Amino acid sequence: MSADYILHLADNALIHGQRIAEWCGHGPVLEEDIAMANIGLDCVGQARMLYQHAATLIGDDATEDSLAYFRNAQDFRNYTLLELPHQTAHAPSTKVPRDYSITITRNFLYSTLMSLAWPALQTSKDEQLAAIAAKSSKEVRYHLRHATDWMLRLGDGTPLSHDKMQSALDYLMPYTQELFTTAAFEQEAEQSGIGISVAALRDEWQSRVATVITQATLQMSPATGHLTRGKEGQHSEHLSYLLAEMQSLAREHPGAVW
Repeated sequence: MSADYILHLADNALIHGQRIAEWCGHGPVLEEDIAMANIGLDCVGQARMLYQHAATLIGDDATEDSLAYFRNAQDFRNYTLLELPHQTAHAPSTKVPRDYSITITRNFLYSTLMSLAWPALQTSKDEQLAAIAAKSSKEVRYHLRHATDWMLRLGDGTPLSHDKMQSALDYLMPYTQELFTTAAFEQEAEQSGIGISVAALRDEWQSRVATVITQATLQMSPATGHLTRGKEGQHSEHLSYLLAEMQSLAREHPGAVW
C-alpha cells in the first residue's frame, strides 16, 4: 500500500504540472510564460522522482514511464481539483481557452497545501520519500510565493480582475473538500509512519488561505457541495482528455527511446 501512497503524490504532481504546461507559449506576458514553464517543470520533476520510487516498490518491470503513460484514468489517484481545465462551465473553451484566474487560484490552493505537506513528509520513515520531500519543499515555496503575489495583485486590482478571481475561488473551493478526506491508502501510510495525516493540516491550511484571501479583498467561498473522489479513482471527464493528449506519443510508439 505504500506504493499507492507514493503514486498518489506522483499523480498529483504530474497532472498539476501537465495543466500548468498548457500555458507554455500562451502566457499573458513573457515573464509569466517563463514562470509557468518553470513551475510545471518542477512538478514534473517531482513526479519523476516519485514514479521512480514507486516503480522500485512495485517491481514487475514497472518504470516511471509505464506508470505515467500506460495507466488509464481510473488508475490515477490525483485530486480532481488538479485535472480541471483552465476555465469554468461559464467560460466555454471556444471563447476563453485559458482563464488565468482559474490557474492562479488553483496553484494557490494546492501550493498552500503542499507547503505544509512536503515539510511534514521530511520525517517519513521512507528515507527516499523524505529526501524527495526535502527537495520539493524548496520548490513549493516559490510556487506559493508566485501564486500568492498574483492572488493579491488580481484580487485587489481592477473591478474586472477582482470579479474574475472571486468567480474562480467560488468555482474551485468545493473541490478542496477532497484534499482533507482520508483514503484507505493514506490511513495505512500514516499508521506505518510513511505518510502524514493531511486532515490534520486542514486548520492551518484554512488559516493561511483565509489570510491571503482577505488581503486580496476577496470573500472566502464555502467548501460545500459534491465531494469529489479523484484520489480513489473516481475522476471527472476532464482527466481522460488530458491523459489522451499527454500519453498519445508514448502509446503510439511503446518502448521507443530518443
